Amino acid sequence: MELTYSNQLNDFDPEKRYRNPEHFDKPEAGVTRVAVIGDWPSVVNAYEAAGIDVSVKEAKRAQIVGAGNQAELEKVIAALRAEHGSIQILVDGLETGEINRPESGELALRLFVVLGNIHASVGELTTERDGLVLTVDALREEIGALKNASIKPPSDEAEEIAALKATLDEAKVQYRANASKESLEKLVAELTKE
Repeated sequence: MELTYSNQLNDFDPEKRYRNPEHFDKPEAGVTRVAVIGDWPSVVNAYEAAGIDVSVKEAKRAQIVGAGNQAELEKVIAALRAEHGSIQILVDGLETGEINRPESGELALRLFVVLGNIHASVGELTTERDGLVLTVDALREEIGALKNASIKPPSDEAEEIAALKATLDEAKVQYRANASKESLEKLVAELTKE
């Protein structure tokens, strides 16, 4: 299989398989030949180390049309580099768990504000979640207390019913298995009348 590594956005050949070299981490299995368009030494070195035939083509250079003069172009490039640097500082801070406000860069400052809002929202959600956990724990304790309160220890009444049934069994008097204490007492009272 032949792969072409290029970060082009158009003019793809439908007969070829493309990969973006910006996302390269290791050579793919089953590749027999690689074409690299542009300066991507990590791709070239990795495939050459794996013994794969690699060809390198120079990427088309983008030409900036309409730039007034070299000084204006350098000013634009400097502004882009400063913006990139501000965003890089913001990202580096985020990787360490901090949101540091960048000194400059419109995009970096906007990103800082958005991330600050997200951070605040996550904090609110965390507080809400913790409150719900406490509520759930309190409800569990209350349910446990209610369960314990509803479990009645065997009472003297159960013993009395058993004694009444034993008396009726001895006298060979029939009664319902789920007869109430009062009905059993009436049946026993009739026995003593006889």
